[in-house]
Amino acid sequence: MKTKEIREVFLNFFEEKSHKIVSSAPMVVKNDPTLMFTNAGMNQFKDFFLGYNKAKDTRVANTQKCLRVSGKHNDLEEVGVDTYHHTMFEMLGNWSFGDYFKKEAIGWAWEILTEVYKIDKRKLYVTVFEGDKEDGLGVDQASFDIWKQYIDEDRIILASKKDNFWEMGESGPCGPASEIHVDIRSEAEREKVDGKSLVNADHPQVIEIWNLVFMQYNRMADGSLDKLPNNHVDTGMGLERLAMVMQGVTSNYDTDQFQYLINFIAKKANKKYGASEKLDIAMRVVADHIRAIAFSITDGQLPSNTGAGYVIRRILRRAVRYGYSTLGLEGPFLYELSEKLGEIMGDAFPELLNQKETISKVIYEEEVSFFRTLAQGIKKLDGIIESAKAKNELILDGEVIFELYDTFGFPIDLTGLIARENDLQIDENGFNIALEKQKTRSRAATQVSTQDWVQLKEDDKEEFVGYDFLESDIYITKYREVSQKKKKFYQLVFNLTPFYAQGGGQEGDTGFIELDGEKVKIFDTKKENNLIVHLVDKLPENINGKFKAHVDTKRRRLVEANHSGTHLLHHVLREVLGTHVEQKGSLVNEKVLRFDFSHFSKLSEEEISAIESKVNALIKANITLDEKRNIPIKVAEDMGAMALFGEKYGDVVRVIKFGDSVELCGGTHVSSTGIIGSFKIVTESSVAAGIRRIEAITSDAAELYFSTRVTQFDAIANLFNKPKNLVKTIEETLAKNAVLQKQIDALKLEKVNYIGKDIESNIVEKNGVHFLSEKLNLDNDSIKQIAFNLKSKFNPFVGVFGGSNDGKASLTIIFTEAYAKENDLNAGGIIREAAKLIKGGGGGQPFYASAGGSDANGIAEGLKFIEEKIFGA
Repeated sequence: MKTKEIREVFLNFFEEKSHKIVSSAPMVVKNDPTLMFTNAGMNQFKDFFLGYNKAKDTRVANTQKCLRVSGKHNDLEEVGVDTYHHTMFEMLGNWSFGDYFKKEAIGWAWEILTEVYKIDKRKLYVTVFEGDKEDGLGVDQASFDIWKQYIDEDRIILASKKDNFWEMGESGPCGPASEIHVDIRSEAEREKVDGKSLVNADHPQVIEIWNLVFMQYNRMADGSLDKLPNNHVDTGMGLERLAMVMQGVTSNYDTDQFQYLINFIAKKANKKYGASEKLDIAMRVVADHIRAIAFSITDGQLPSNTGAGYVIRRILRRAVRYGYSTLGLEGPFLYELSEKLGEIMGDAFPELLNQKETISKVIYEEEVSFFRTLAQGIKKLDGIIESAKAKNELILDGEVIFELYDTFGFPIDLTGLIARENDLQIDENGFNIALEKQKTRSRAATQVSTQDWVQLKEDDKEEFVGYDFLESDIYITKYREVSQKKKKFYQLVFNLTPFYAQGGGQEGDTGFIELDGEKVKIFDTKKENNLIVHLVDKLPENINGKFKAHVDTKRRRLVEANHSGTHLLHHVLREVLGTHVEQKGSLVNEKVLRFDFSHFSKLSEEEISAIESKVNALIKANITLDEKRNIPIKVAEDMGAMALFGEKYGDVVRVIKFGDSVELCGGTHVSSTGIIGSFKIVTESSVAAGIRRIEAITSDAAELYFSTRVTQFDAIANLFNKPKNLVKTIEETLAKNAVLQKQIDALKLEKVNYIGKDIESNIVEKNGVHFLSEKLNLDNDSIKQIAFNLKSKFNPFVGVFGGSNDGKASLTIIFTEAYAKENDLNAGGIIREAAKLIKGGGGGQPFYASAGGSDANGIAEGLKFIEEKIFGA
């Protein structure tokens, strides 16, 4: 059975069991500060487990695209080394939100595995939670007794809290789990060694296939457990592992989808899969990683140097380095593989086909950039190796290697390979110490500590009323203390709120709540899952009172102008550039709007002008907002509403319409376009291959921009005595200046050449070398030119120069290369020490270096210091 069929059978089975089949949530998480990526099928349902939302459908099933790059089993550097772990994988799952529980979950799991998929019952084992004294929990006897109806008791294994008690995090919903394991060894091997002894022992052919989690408890911040008001079921089964079992192979990478990719990689590299473990690992890494990279891009996460983007860049570079160092692929190749991925998975995930060109171009540019980085890193490493050999060192310093890894992104394994080729080793321990220090710094910078919620009042659901009201009477239903970066603040939840929470690119509202003359400032509003939290530095004195909530009206109006302007911009971009334009990211606050979109070339001045003109025409038309709340998504789609990238929409949505601009949007907007005032593009740039970025301003910011430009224009015109044609006058002035500058440069060159010839007579012989120490009243560039001219004439040559020009001091050292090497001299190292004497700094290469400083009085001492360093005192 092909992977595609296996997926379809699972979904059909649970649909027949009255489950609503829902689509996969984006793999990149937008509104959960605890997660960068969806790492389990339950992530999109956290609100139901936490009690923040009530599920409309109490039975749900789906296949969820997940990404794991750390955790119990999955360290990124291990993926591809074994046969069953991945970065991106599909999680098949079924859920019950307060509906069925253990009996049905266990019965249906057994039914589909043994009766539908027809997996041999003799190959299956199950685990049950054995209890935990610390938590005061006994054996999950209910699950044990249910399993006895389906499987021999000697195949039911009691397992520890580590393996069979699932927790969402340090706090939150949790409960005992029951895992189903399958033994895919040959019959002879199964007879020789009992599979029961290999369960949870990391055996590559006795693996967990399905985890049934029974959420019964809530873990409090102090570690204690409370019973949840309702019992829930959360199950997850890796599609790739199930396919391995169903297709009778012993590796996930031998299943049909992976083999389709691996065959392409093997052909591209002219290598054979199965020929060697080293080659196989490389091909598995590349086949695995292209999935994580491509799916992240479809969800709007581009590779970058921070956050989730850094994780994707790291995965991409790991794939490239395996292709480069092991498979011998010396140019971009992943971008081609992304198209193969669309062919094999595009039916289940059409975003791979819809964004085919964007995915390919983004990956290609990243590959080109990294190959450039590899070339730079190899050059830098060559210098490190040369220096080590010159000092007769056999081990490369761990901190230096870490700097190469951290600053240049040069892979440590490639460093080790090149070092071994030069009969050297690397200080892995020193590298690991430096790496751990960096991780510790990073963790400390981002660590967030939250206390338990303090419940003040019961309230079914917090309503957002901010579309219609900027003030409202509220009370606080609960609060908690939060610590981040050594700063303490509080999150407040209201029974209702006029404050818009950050989402869809729009920043959260600010303002204050007020009671009896006390004002408590709200400095941000965020959404954690679907809970709106208001951030304050201190708690109000009468926390149980009834408050008046005030949104910062002026700021909100400016934000609304920018958000509505973003919608108009998106519409006009598609009109001017073409319907290939799709939103890839946005930021909206009171100062600016930023819009990222798919387009493959820089916008011309004519295009920018046309876009501005059309947006401003829509603003002047004063089009009234046509807002439709709570309409079925199918109706919205029929209206032509544009959906945002990487967002998951419910069955009911909100539509924002300004004339022909129709978008799904939860943000706040102006009541008519005329309120926006005016629109001005301030920058247009590239974010990544095929992704452009426009930053623009509206309203007050645009007015200030234009008034400032008019003031500047008038000032410039006055400087030129208000000519009739200011542009022509400036062009003529610049042309005259260019002619004069050429004349000045020619005179300067003549002067430098004259001085250079003049000081040749001051060269003396010292220790068998032509030596010159000279102080010149010239700038550093002129001294450099003289130094290199003299070096080309005299061999061997050592030149030491001091410079004084416009109150600035400089020192310069130059050697002929052979002399520097023979005498183990490094101009860069010497100049760094000498620079202190002129109160400055500098650096350079072993044969040439310069320094600049502020104290010309130190030049003479600096020249003497350098001479003594070279020749001795």
